[in-house]
Amino acid sequence: MASSNLRILQALFVSLLLFIPKVFSFDCSQPKGSSLSSLEANPSWLSPNEEFAIGFQKLPNDNENRFFLAIWFNKIPETTIVWFAHTEPAPQGSTLKLTDEGKLVLYDPQGNSLWERPSTGGAKSMCASMNDSGNFMLLDGDNNPIWETFNETTDTILPGQTLNMGSNLTARYSRESYDDGRFQLHLQPDGNLVLYTVTMPTGAVRGAYWATGTMTGNSKLVFNENGYMYVTDGTRWVYNLTKNDTGSSQDFYHMARIDYDGVFRQYHCPKSKNCGLKWSVVKRFPEDICSVILTEVGSGACGYNSICVETNGEPACLCPENYSYLNEFAKNQGCRPNFELPSCRLNGWESNLELVEFVEYSNTDWPLDDYDLQIGSGVDLQTCKQLCLDDCFCTVAIHNGNSCWKKKYPLSNGRREPNVNRTALVKVPKVNVTELYLVSQRQNNKDQSTTVLIVSILLGSSVFINIVMTLAICIAIYFSYHNKLLNISSVSSVASTNIRSYAYKELEQATGGFKQILGKGAFGTVYKGVLASHPKRFVAIKKLEKFEQEGEKEFKTEVSVIGQTHHKNLVRLLGYCDEGEHRLLVYEYMTNGSLASLLFGITRPDWNQRVQIAFGIARGLMYLHEECSTQIIHCDIKPQNILLDEFYTPRISDFGLAKLLVAEQTRVARTNIRGTVGYFAPEWFSRASITVKVDVYSFGVLLLEMICCKSSVAFGMGDQEEALMDWVYACYCKKKLDKLVENDEDARNDMKKLERLVMVAIWCIQEDASLRPSMKKVTQMLEGVVDVSVPPRPSIYCST
Repeated sequence: MASSNLRILQALFVSLLLFIPKVFSFDCSQPKGSSLSSLEANPSWLSPNEEFAIGFQKLPNDNENRFFLAIWFNKIPETTIVWFAHTEPAPQGSTLKLTDEGKLVLYDPQGNSLWERPSTGGAKSMCASMNDSGNFMLLDGDNNPIWETFNETTDTILPGQTLNMGSNLTARYSRESYDDGRFQLHLQPDGNLVLYTVTMPTGAVRGAYWATGTMTGNSKLVFNENGYMYVTDGTRWVYNLTKNDTGSSQDFYHMARIDYDGVFRQYHCPKSKNCGLKWSVVKRFPEDICSVILTEVGSGACGYNSICVETNGEPACLCPENYSYLNEFAKNQGCRPNFELPSCRLNGWESNLELVEFVEYSNTDWPLDDYDLQIGSGVDLQTCKQLCLDDCFCTVAIHNGNSCWKKKYPLSNGRREPNVNRTALVKVPKVNVTELYLVSQRQNNKDQSTTVLIVSILLGSSVFINIVMTLAICIAIYFSYHNKLLNISSVSSVASTNIRSYAYKELEQATGGFKQILGKGAFGTVYKGVLASHPKRFVAIKKLEKFEQEGEKEFKTEVSVIGQTHHKNLVRLLGYCDEGEHRLLVYEYMTNGSLASLLFGITRPDWNQRVQIAFGIARGLMYLHEECSTQIIHCDIKPQNILLDEFYTPRISDFGLAKLLVAEQTRVARTNIRGTVGYFAPEWFSRASITVKVDVYSFGVLLLEMICCKSSVAFGMGDQEEALMDWVYACYCKKKLDKLVENDEDARNDMKKLERLVMVAIWCIQEDASLRPSMKKVTQMLEGVVDVSVPPRPSIYCST
């Protein structure tokens, strides 16, 4: 009876609370004509109690000094954003103004509108109010709100704020990014408060991973001024999220937020201590995001191919060995393998069992990636390994002491915790894979050594022949020294690089008589070989077949340039041969051939792999343009000149067409056109000087090819009535970028990054070289460090 009376009293108390008017006054502090500028020292409007401010906040890690419109706690040392406008970043010099027409408008420095409220029709505001609850409102003549930030939710809810049915809070993309992320708190029309994963950028809701189960009509999520958060149906609490006293609003600041890791957390901090260095978590939903098992395959809290480990109430996102983060600054976005994905090709690493090993992780599982259901019972660990080893599609095997499961890419919802009684066996190539060298070559070297030994014995039997040999050696030494003096000016730069000089005979033997061709170019052919000094290491030997004036020039250029460059995205020069009429270059051998073979082959390479390759090429070009002691223009950037090593790291090759610039020189005169049809910059056909921007243009074309997996040359020669560049731009303008990546699910689920890459490419292929960004700027835009503005239409030159 007593408990029944208590429930009645609680219901009456709640009902009274619901009808108590808000104590916050609507202080009409900002009349029409009021404005803020990002150039001001403190560009903000304060609430009467000065606990909240609205104004400009600088974008984190932004080199362009841009801002976004936000509301934040004003008296806390650590800036805590509680609301922000969804709009393009505002350049320095932008203004926020309450116009004479009664609208709140964000203008850029040129006076263009970036954002405005109310957006269409409706009553006009007479003034604005930043009230003590953290709610910014536009008020009409009767002091009634016609628009308020409490009704335009972002990721945070404050005391005094209510979330109605159909409303939601959306997590940010990462700790530093204010773009929409992969998680959402949604109060459904049926009254259930649910945490969902979301597919971006479409916003399509996927699996639910936490819910209140409050299936009642007329539900609201209320966060009252005393720090209690609950779901109510209008007459009673139907679900209490806050179980304990969180402290009064006089003594504590309160807020609740769905964080970028998918956890909905309620926070508080004491006003007397200015919150110290960090907010304290009162409650989190769910308690352990890593232990949540979703009902469908998805990226989980840490992204694909990662392992989620709960650490101090937050998910720590780890990558398996031989994997790396997609984004070092947003580790919850997942991991990528540092090796070629299993393809079941005859020459794939997974097909050569001697090159495969397993890394074991205890208490670890990827629960939703089975492509082969539980494989019987009574399977021990070694048998489980062998089952995965024998299956070229198997990425990971999971063993629980009795049964075995095979997993496929991408690995979904990875987690590690003590109560997961499973061992993950991750299949990877051995770190230092040593390729088998040519057996026949070893035999040839052995036979030649035997011949030399026999000849030496015969020569040793004759005094006369010994005298002749001595004279011959003296003459050879003289001519060798004389030739070095003649060539000292042309090879001094080569000597300074510590690269080795080879005899022609050595390289002829290394290639087995120049038999195995890797590729051909305008000036020579590249052969595969094995050096006697490194019998377990393949090399690529370029033999110049035209060494007259042009070939000679190319040879000296490559030796002097590549020998002095050191970057992980450039092919390394190991040695050279300058003997008589023979000119050869010895390079590292790139296991996975050219980017052209990867892009335009039968199967489309993985989207994330293509993105990472594009980043690597951009970094390599940035090194050539800005970080070398001698600035280098490559002049022939194309897929055929991008090689891929054993881990598919891109390496820029073929500097034979490079133009060199001294430190003080930024332009060179155009002599003859250099490069390849389809990748030429417009200035090659005009009187304009040639700068590093010709490489930027070629990179833009290459980037479009990598996005679409289509050759620009083949595209232009096909049945299409437009060039690849024009087709891409048309799709971009019509907001139909999905056409560029048809049948590429990973790319279609990553539309924000796809759009960024397309915009960067369009900037790179501008006809006016001055409009093209530098490769440093290109690299920053690709990696998301710098935002990309809307590019102008490329020239009609693209079609010609």
